[in-house]
Amino acid sequence: MDERGLRGLIDQVKAGGMSRRVFVRRLAAVGLTAPMATQLLALSGVAMAQPSPTYKPTKRGGGGVLKVLWWQGPTLLNPHFAVGTKDQDGSRLFYEPLAGWDREGNLRPILAETIPGREDGTLAADGKSVTWKLKKGVTWHDGKPFTADDVVFTWEYSRDPATATLTSGSYRDVTVEKIDSHTVIVKFAKPTPFWADAFVAAAGCIIPKHLFADYIGGKSRDAPTNLKPVGTGPYMFKDFKPGDMVMGVINPNYHRPNRPHFDAIEMKGGGDAVSAARAVLQTGEFDFAWNMQVEDEILQRLEKGGKGRVIFNKGGGIEHIQLNTTDPWTEIDGERSSLKTKHPILSDPAVRQALALLVDKDSVEKHIYGRTGIATANFINNPERFRSKTTKYEFNVDKANALLDKAGWVRGADGIRAKDGKKLKLVYQTSINQPRQKNQAIVKQAAQKAGIDMELKSVTASVFFSSDVANPDTYTKFYCDLQMYNNSSQPDPEIFLRQFCSWEASTKENKWQGRNITRWQNREYDDTHKAAQVEVDPVKRAAMLIKLNELAVNNQVVIPVVARLGVAAASNKLVLELSGWDNNTWDLANWYREA
Repeated sequence: MDERGLRGLIDQVKAGGMSRRVFVRRLAAVGLTAPMATQLLALSGVAMAQPSPTYKPTKRGGGGVLKVLWWQGPTLLNPHFAVGTKDQDGSRLFYEPLAGWDREGNLRPILAETIPGREDGTLAADGKSVTWKLKKGVTWHDGKPFTADDVVFTWEYSRDPATATLTSGSYRDVTVEKIDSHTVIVKFAKPTPFWADAFVAAAGCIIPKHLFADYIGGKSRDAPTNLKPVGTGPYMFKDFKPGDMVMGVINPNYHRPNRPHFDAIEMKGGGDAVSAARAVLQTGEFDFAWNMQVEDEILQRLEKGGKGRVIFNKGGGIEHIQLNTTDPWTEIDGERSSLKTKHPILSDPAVRQALALLVDKDSVEKHIYGRTGIATANFINNPERFRSKTTKYEFNVDKANALLDKAGWVRGADGIRAKDGKKLKLVYQTSINQPRQKNQAIVKQAAQKAGIDMELKSVTASVFFSSDVANPDTYTKFYCDLQMYNNSSQPDPEIFLRQFCSWEASTKENKWQGRNITRWQNREYDDTHKAAQVEVDPVKRAAMLIKLNELAVNNQVVIPVVARLGVAAASNKLVLELSGWDNNTWDLANWYREA
């Protein structure tokens, strides 16, 4: 679909000749998914839909205890330090953003009174500002009122380099001003096509100024509230044992009527994905289990237990292998994988290209993921509009050997290649779970055939995804050569693709909170990303984002393996809405159990 055709459809919606639902479906047919379709309508002056979920309970409470299982337990409860989904989800029990993304790609107001739009002027026609009107009568769990001061403070807190938040990229380049006690304006230096980032969804949770003001900057990690949250959410903090259990009790003053349904929530951590699936689908011990990274054959067998069902969500998940561009084995100024180093082996393009040829993605899909993961050449697979049509993948051991031969990597008597005195030995790490260990084994077997000695390292998930800056085995430190995990893009991939921008490098200076874990530095990538940030033409901008995906993939900064669906397990009686564009717990206030 070209620009003219797109504008024609938008005009039909404006004139009332086409419904929003039909518009979204038409755009989905050409690869533009719901979140981007709704953003296009909003930017074109069409009010964004604000659907309300179906909710049957007629009173607050009475639902007993909601028991949920995160086999990677949260390790802290500050959403702005949450480096892993587990910490984001745990924080979201207590904290809320101004708005969240539903599964259809619509923005739903949470702490905002309404969603900004062109029709009332809250979304500026020039794309340089957005005005948020805040919900009145909301209180923090300690009884203090929620106001615009908290929103402005959250911006100041997250953007401060000394605070070193993971969410700083969402706040660093905007200015937030208080208009009145319940109105703020977010200003952009340049026209900004995707304005729904700051204060929205996972990165958008508002924190109370009166409890964090003394802990901004260098004192940020000392805040007691990092472990004992005081939010505005449906549940109030009761107890937290990092990596083990988060407990909350009903918020009797929650700002939405008849919510929440449950009297308390227990988020259990630890164990493994298979045990978590069994605890919901087969034994019924828990109401919900997160992230079913389990072989599909096992999931289908457990579903026959009759206690629960598997829920699939289409989003931006990508299981991928990262290649370290820095040297994890040399320490400079107390820092390994320092930007002042280059990787002694992976800096050779031939080695990176060979590794890409040694990942048998089709076998990983067929024998491990099944319904839950599709082999792919792309890092960005959804929204489909941003999926490159030129990238390809191939599993070919012979080609890999030929590349290494040509590059001067010679096999020794032990069959391991070497060059300039360096053996082709690599340490490949991931978090412990059965699919990932099988995936590792498939890659190691092919690597051996190409003369590459690959040591497999498996780290307990709660450690690998920990937010603890003193932990050497976190994925943000990347103290090895290769590593594999899954992460997910937001509705607009521009933000997701920041993880390859040079200024986002994860370093000791920023407490390893930067999004660029591979530490890749590329001028063309940086310049293209900066241009995409301000390009308001949707067709031109899409082309730029596709190019960013191609640069990362074709330079083997990452090797995409499978595009993963969001997979969860829920009891048959639990009513909930999950979204592939937001936290698992984004809509927790609306969860209830049918009689």
